[in-house]
Amino acid sequence: MDAVFLSRIQFALAAGFHFIFPPLTLGMGLLIVINETLYLKTDKEIYKNISKFLVKIFALIFAIGVSTGIVLEFSFGTNWSTYSRMVGDIFGAPLAAEGILAFFLESVFIGVLLFGRDRVSKKMYWLSAFLVFFGSHLSGLWIIIANSWMQTPAGFVIEGGRAVLTDFFTAAVNYSTAQRFLHTIVGGWQSGALFLAGISAWYIIKKRDLDYAKPMLKISLILFIVTSFLQFGTGHMHAVQVAKTQPIKMAAMEGLWDSREGAPLSVFGFPVESEKKTYMEIGIPKLLSIMIYADPNTKVQGLNEFPEELHPPIFITFQTYHVMIGLGGLFALMSAIGAFLLFRKKLYDTTWYLYLLLFTIPLPVIACEMGWMAAEIGRQPWAVYNVLKTADAASVVVPAWQILLTIIMFTIIYTMLFVLFIKFLTKMIKKGPEEIIKTSGY
Repeated sequence: MDAVFLSRIQFALAAGFHFIFPPLTLGMGLLIVINETLYLKTDKEIYKNISKFLVKIFALIFAIGVSTGIVLEFSFGTNWSTYSRMVGDIFGAPLAAEGILAFFLESVFIGVLLFGRDRVSKKMYWLSAFLVFFGSHLSGLWIIIANSWMQTPAGFVIEGGRAVLTDFFTAAVNYSTAQRFLHTIVGGWQSGALFLAGISAWYIIKKRDLDYAKPMLKISLILFIVTSFLQFGTGHMHAVQVAKTQPIKMAAMEGLWDSREGAPLSVFGFPVESEKKTYMEIGIPKLLSIMIYADPNTKVQGLNEFPEELHPPIFITFQTYHVMIGLGGLFALMSAIGAFLLFRKKLYDTTWYLYLLLFTIPLPVIACEMGWMAAEIGRQPWAVYNVLKTADAASVVVPAWQILLTIIMFTIIYTMLFVLFIKFLTKMIKKGPEEIIKTSGY
């Protein structure tokens, strides 16, 4: 058993499970602010009650997200101690800022949302909802800053075998922070929007809680429509950045082996690393060159221009990237249909579309996971791009059997947590907004 490989599996397991929840908190936080704003502006109780229902669900998601996120921070000191010693002075700063400036802000004001409805004014409650929303996004920003520095490091020098910060602003706002942040945030909004739209669709299918379900569906579907098309813009910006700052990653995502002028945009295929060939490839001629450089004849670097030892795992990078893109296309199609039904006033009566919303609830989160996998696996073999290799970043004193034991333990605990999450979530949904509001005690 290889300790480095097991450490990578352990971190991927912990990060992958944790990443189910942050996108939902981003989207649900925005929906709470929207409903509180509508209540503040119109004084209609329906928006206040919808917000009460959403706060309960948000709190459940937030609790699981916090408990699973703590594990990741500890792993840097246990399984990745060499990494921490070399770049910890830079990488640790945004993580500390996330805890002090964002997490505590979010945690304090979620308490107001849960217990302060009748104890503070309407405007103060709205402000609390906004600060929870702001705190979750600020938290996401600091995490993206830390991760983006690993992808496109800047603002530092190597002295005595350690990365020393020379310019905090340059390190924080590096070559990929803005693009990655926007793409991630919109993905979170999209995830929360379809999550609530699917729940609302279930109520309408069951013909219950319709006074709540219909406005919830309308608000969440409008947000889903907007974010589904915004995501094309943020995704394009991010892809252009990757192509220019991490060309080998873009080549892997596209299965582009040879550098080509007028490079095609890959739609489908099965890249085989041992043969340096992509089978069953379907591509759109010259579109990759156009999208990256706005020129159909510009050369795009292929994998064969780089040493093989610097190639990321091609097959999984290619497939995860294309699954994300494919799901994005599905969401755009769903959004177009939803906009048409909303415009024709047939949304609540189109049962097949309601079922579609219900059964596609997990897909935006899966799209976020696929995008994260493509970004992180596509960066390999580097822990910090062109600075520190993953194989050199792991702890040298943690034996493989201990790492394997923690993987087994994490798998059991995370399975139990997910089962409990689904159990409590379905219990809330089955109880319904009206019953939860009556028994909420606030």
